[in-house]
Amino acid sequence: MSAPLFKQIGLIPWYVFCVYWAITALGVKRTKATEKSVDRAATIVVMLAGFVLLFDETVRLGWLDSRFAPPDDGIAWAAIASTYLGVSLAVWARYCIGEYWSGRVTLKEGHRLIQSGPYRFVRHPIYTGLFTAVIGRALIIGEWRDLLGVFLVLVTHARKAQREEKLLISEFGDEYQGYRKVTGFLFPRLNRSV
Repeated sequence: MSAPLFKQIGLIPWYVFCVYWAITALGVKRTKATEKSVDRAATIVVMLAGFVLLFDETVRLGWLDSRFAPPDDGIAWAAIASTYLGVSLAVWARYCIGEYWSGRVTLKEGHRLIQSGPYRFVRHPIYTGLFTAVIGRALIIGEWRDLLGVFLVLVTHARKAQREEKLLISEFGDEYQGYRKVTGFLFPRLNRSV
């Protein structure tokens, strides 16, 4: 199969992701508390840089445009599977968090701690899903720039998740601390016993 076709197949879940996110963003609760604007701006800038590296092939970056992975149908199909799996996890997590979701680090009015669906295993499954999906995207394209993009997405989500955790600890105290003991941060714990 041709590389452009693999790229197109790999973009389908991203289109679904964007449409789902846009529609469901309309049904969230009002915000009670939010992160500082400077933290939000830093998140947007670094995340945008990561996604430009991953999705905008018109930006030329010298040696970063060279391949780290050979064009191979097996790698491409595994990458597509990773992208679909990651986007599916993010959408499932977004569905489960429902009206308490926000693109910013926030607490919503009447906020409650979600511990169902993928939140039973990991505290930030939307980020886990996106990380899995961008790894797939990076492998589909196979250039060093994509690995840099994956790194930026991972670092940005990890830092944002840390800010979320501080806010959730301040709101839920011991309940959230107990939840932290049995779930993983971005990846499930191998041993879930307390």
